[in-house]
Amino acid sequence: MSKTQGKPILVLGATGKTGRRVVEGLESAGMPVRAGSRAAEPPFDWEDQATWAPVLDGVAKVYITFQPDLAVPGAADAIRAFTAQAVAAGVDQLVLLSGRGEQEAQACEQIVKDAGVDWTLLRASWFFQNLSESFLLEPVLAGHVALPAGDTPEPFIDAGDIAAVAVAVLTEAGHTGQLYELTGPRMLTFAEAIAEVAAATGRDIRYTDVPRDTYKAMLHEAGVPGDYVWLVDYLFDTVLDGRNAHLADGVLRALGRQPRDFREFASETAATGVWNPAAARHVA
Repeated sequence: MSKTQGKPILVLGATGKTGRRVVEGLESAGMPVRAGSRAAEPPFDWEDQATWAPVLDGVAKVYITFQPDLAVPGAADAIRAFTAQAVAAGVDQLVLLSGRGEQEAQACEQIVKDAGVDWTLLRASWFFQNLSESFLLEPVLAGHVALPAGDTPEPFIDAGDIAAVAVAVLTEAGHTGQLYELTGPRMLTFAEAIAEVAAATGRDIRYTDVPRDTYKAMLHEAGVPGDYVWLVDYLFDTVLDGRNAHLADGVLRALGRQPRDFREFASETAATGVWNPAAARHVA
């Protein structure tokens, strides 16, 4: 019997876009799972190291997602401290969700690689679900999405594909020491992505490109916290400057299939009603 058999897999960010799906996938595979979130028992909080030891106790593997992003100041220090504590607690496999084109994220990747245990890196592009489960949902519902994205294309990816890769890495042999760069199957500008959402919903949803300073002012006026404004500005200034405007084969390499296309996501998501303003008001 493997020394890790029967031990739980810790999923950090267990209520997030990928973490929730990783938990579901592992449970479907019959694997013991421990949810890592502030609402779980025991709770996990990146900002409170006293919560880390109880969550790591008896764990064999960890899926690491860092909130809000590996690019923020202090992320590398937190990843270094957490991985050291995880290894000391007996964890023998670390799987890190990282971001494409982020120098700070790559520094965190190196920390995980140097931890002295099995590792796999999942370096992902922008999620489809940012339009349905995150900060872009409200503008889509309002029928007007304004972003400082220009005409730079992005190979958006389904969070479900990221989770499927994570589950494979955590449950199968052959993924140790791999960097999987995860993108969707085609490039889309933000204007094109919004147009596909509009087509799927049958609604008039406009996209407007705005200068970064204008966008930051809009966020401040809306009461968005300053650290989140900084992060969003960083992402549009750095990550979406064209450096990531190419496809990668990580999903195919890890799963033996192509990633899901944005049009399929848009069609299936529209059918749920999440992009229906009337339905959203009814739920509220």
